[in-house]
Amino acid sequence: MLYLAIIYHMHQPYYKNLLTRESDLPWVRLHGVKDYLDMVQIVSKFPGMKLTFNVVPSLFEQIEDYNQGNVNDKFFHLSKKPADQLTKTDKEFILQNFFSINPDKVISFSPRYYQLYFKRKTGQEFSVADYLDLQVCFNLNWIDPVFRKNMPALKKVADKERFFSEDDKQIVLEQQLEILKEIVPAYNLAQNHKQIEISVTPYYHPILPLLYDTNIAKEANKKTALPKEEFCYPLDAKYQIDSAVEFYKQRFNTAPLGMWPSEEGVSEHILPYIIESGIKWIVTDEAILFKSLKLKKRDTKLLYQPHLLKRKSGDLNVVFRDRNLSDLIGFVYHQMKEEDAVNNFMMHLENINKAFKGEDILVTIALDGENAWEFYRNDGHDFLELFYQRITQSKFVKTTTINEYLKVNPAKHTIKRLSAGSWIYGEFGKWIGNPHKVKAWEWLAEARKAIAEANQPSDLAWKQIHILEGSDWFWWAGEDPDGSFDRLFRLHLTNFYKLINKQPPGYLAAPLTP
Repeated sequence: MLYLAIIYHMHQPYYKNLLTRESDLPWVRLHGVKDYLDMVQIVSKFPGMKLTFNVVPSLFEQIEDYNQGNVNDKFFHLSKKPADQLTKTDKEFILQNFFSINPDKVISFSPRYYQLYFKRKTGQEFSVADYLDLQVCFNLNWIDPVFRKNMPALKKVADKERFFSEDDKQIVLEQQLEILKEIVPAYNLAQNHKQIEISVTPYYHPILPLLYDTNIAKEANKKTALPKEEFCYPLDAKYQIDSAVEFYKQRFNTAPLGMWPSEEGVSEHILPYIIESGIKWIVTDEAILFKSLKLKKRDTKLLYQPHLLKRKSGDLNVVFRDRNLSDLIGFVYHQMKEEDAVNNFMMHLENINKAFKGEDILVTIALDGENAWEFYRNDGHDFLELFYQRITQSKFVKTTTINEYLKVNPAKHTIKRLSAGSWIYGEFGKWIGNPHKVKAWEWLAEARKAIAEANQPSDLAWKQIHILEGSDWFWWAGEDPDGSFDRLFRLHLTNFYKLINKQPPGYLAAPLTP
């Protein structure tokens, strides 16, 4: 039997300004109404389907901020503002930002939205009615198409297509907030029904090995350029793990068994902290398996099984994702017709099953659970429903969660030393190495040293430091297309120094990314 474990990773970086409670970027809210709820709800249509959803605590914390009114979202504020009261600055912001969604798979399917898109592209002047329709179109089209179809209030607005009223806009924004309130309960319910397993990621999505010691980057790639000052705070890595586990316990009334290390970044050094936290399994990329075993060729006999890490602190299971199959769903299939894509995937599974002659194997698919779908038609629903239908009807495939599989099929193969690396080329070059990423680590090291020397720093100051340890700031350093993550990283750093009553360094006034 071919056991198929699909793991979806749900993540957003921490956007909120801790001092003002403002958020300049809306992606928690907008992905919340487009991806996080419906991805769980789809599964209920297929009782034979088992999935794993991986959640990042800092994402769920920000969803709860919306539910509790603890965040001021600039995009939401400008959406609520009556169109006839918009200032020139407001209008410029809206024109620049309210087309931030896939133009081919989303905007082009809404005649009015596409008309406004063309109008802006050709430099035509917008009327008050145009701005109002744009406010509605942007917020409405970010909502998952299933909700727009099945929620009566939203359907009524969507059916109008144009000439929206301020009341219509209010309905859309209110419904967004209602959808956000359903997310955490929906995950809880699905896990209680044993159709999904929920795993967790370290709290603010840091690259754990680099928190432990930036020199570990050299273990993954000897050519990596390192910061002048070594960042070496193992206990920060431990905190990110332990606080994630505690957050999970409070939301799901049980302890997590699985962990997706941020960006599947692993090394031997962080394993004791993961084991001591009570985690029983982790997932990472196949490149790490072959590096750990010093294999030059891909070996699916080793890939399609769990492995055991026996250490002094205890045992930890590790599964390795099939990179090719995962990337087909994440990056390729949106270019194909749904039926052709699903047929292609099933063909791969059939070939794998034939190669193993019906032997029991575990094929692990692990991918981003949100960003891929806006490139698919109908936000991925047509693909996913056909995909799940074909899998559940298959006679040689059985879906499973990692924990469910391990109960019956304990790991037989051990790994003496887990190589350092991530899902990108089995190294850390996406987060450290180029001059801008190195400089970001140096700025963080200076801030981390400052809090260690501060007189009784507040809990909020420590929270700010842990936010700054998140992976996204380093991912975008030196390659941030619009500078938004650069600005946010510098904002978080500036706020940190204010929280410890120190003058922020002058270098924070200038962009890190050119």
